[in-house]
Amino acid sequence: MGAVRKRARGADRINWIGLWTLYKREVHRFLKVAAQTVTGPVVSTLLFLAVFSVALGRRTPPAEGASYLQFLAPGLIMMTMAQNAFANTSSSILIAKVQGNISDFLMAPLSPGELVCGFALGGVTRGLLVGLAVTLAMFPFVPFGLARPGFVLFHALTATMLLALLGILAGLRSQKMDHLAAITNFVVAPLTFLSGTFYSVTDLPEVFRVAALVNPFFYMIDGFRYGITGHADGGLTAGLVVMSLANVALALASYGIVASGWRLKS
Repeated sequence: MGAVRKRARGADRINWIGLWTLYKREVHRFLKVAAQTVTGPVVSTLLFLAVFSVALGRRTPPAEGASYLQFLAPGLIMMTMAQNAFANTSSSILIAKVQGNISDFLMAPLSPGELVCGFALGGVTRGLLVGLAVTLAMFPFVPFGLARPGFVLFHALTATMLLALLGILAGLRSQKMDHLAAITNFVVAPLTFLSGTFYSVTDLPEVFRVAALVNPFFYMIDGFRYGITGHADGGLTAGLVVMSLANVALALASYGIVASGWRLKS
């Protein structure tokens, strides 16, 4: 049956209608509960901003020419985008497995690459939409410009794609909500909070600074912050390379696991 379907479609053709349908399904899924998936993260991020404004708003600015809140805002925006991109893909796959309707995806005329692409683009869309909403809500309190728009766009896209792909792997790996919560609490959250979101890594002791520099999450926040403030704590070229390679590696891993069918029927 697989061979017949492949010949009918053509081995070198992309099922654009199927891919678009899966993408629309993923977007519609989170927009149906926008109060939870979009408004909720905006409120949480503004609360973070308010708490740190009171606690550390008068500290010495980590970035020359920018206040502490102007330094903090890009990190909060990126953190929120990344977490929501991850949450979208991981929850979508896990819920489909738990509810038993994962077969709807497996029986559709979609290749493993199309499945990965559809899920990932849905996560990217949610991440970018939440990031835009957070930016608009935050701007009246912390006005900022765009020092390097190209870096902002590149890191917004690659960071949300990276977390969306990581979410696919987490959803495939997990068999129940507890498994996904463990990955979120012990992998995603620590890497996000220890990536320089709230502080400059140059203020850290040497051993912790080295640890930060091997954290891919550091480069997505540092590059995004550089695009807005013009300040970077790490190497810009290194950040571009790390983000690109990390996305390629996760895309290949996701494709390989989906193609193998591992844990997709359990």
